[in-house]
Amino acid sequence: MFVIIGFVIVIGSILGGYMAGGGELYVLFQPFEFIIILGSGLGGFIIANPMNVVKGAAAATGRIFKGARYDKAAYIELISVMYQVFKLAKAKGMLALEQHVENPHESTLFQQFPNFAKNHHAMTFICDYLRMMTLGAENSMQIEDLMNAELEVHHAELAQVSGAVTTVADGLPALGIVAAVLGVIHTMGSISEPPAVLGHLIGAALVGTFSGVLFAYGFVGPIANAIKSIDEADSKYLQCIKAGLLAHLQGYPPAVSVEFARKALLHDVRPTFYEVEDAMQTLPPI
Repeated sequence: MFVIIGFVIVIGSILGGYMAGGGELYVLFQPFEFIIILGSGLGGFIIANPMNVVKGAAAATGRIFKGARYDKAAYIELISVMYQVFKLAKAKGMLALEQHVENPHESTLFQQFPNFAKNHHAMTFICDYLRMMTLGAENSMQIEDLMNAELEVHHAELAQVSGAVTTVADGLPALGIVAAVLGVIHTMGSISEPPAVLGHLIGAALVGTFSGVLFAYGFVGPIANAIKSIDEADSKYLQCIKAGLLAHLQGYPPAVSVEFARKALLHDVRPTFYEVEDAMQTLPPI
């Protein structure tokens, strides 16, 4: 919703200011200039990036219109998942988790939390490390190093998409100049036309420069930053899981382990201690 509002403000401010100053709106409609700029930008993007990044950019752009994926309610659910897991491990031993981590999508434990169960990457992350613990991995420092390495790879993979979109944004002003130069070439080929015709052709050429800068800083650049923010939220979600798992591995009680996880969150999405406590009291018995 906020992305759409932002786009409306950008377009409204520019077009409104232009028209208020006496500008004619039809002059700005130059579809062939737009084709040159956006088409060459898309082509360069495809040339520069592997297909997984191209597909990832399309998916990430769609995600920014859906709003924040992880709000306070999502983190309360995540903390509840970890509490149930740690409680079961404390009560019946780590081997009691084996049936759940081997078939998480059929697990009665994980299916209590439908939104978490749909998060494939988070599910895989927590199950992989729980599986290692059931197999006897007990060195918290080694597990932490492994988690850090995996999270670093995950962050690098996500950064490929936002970085690629940022590169397109950086190149659009130059492509706008290309479109403007082509417009000037077209104008020079019509130099014998009357001043009114030449003025229209020159104006159309200048729209290329205007459009390249507008697309770069009004749309594509902000989209790249929005994708980056979504990626950082994904990474923070996994870091919350990491904090809880490491606390559990060091022998803390479930209530304390999830407190480690809660403290790893940013303030705008961090539930209070009492909100977490209330959520724990509503969980079904193991």
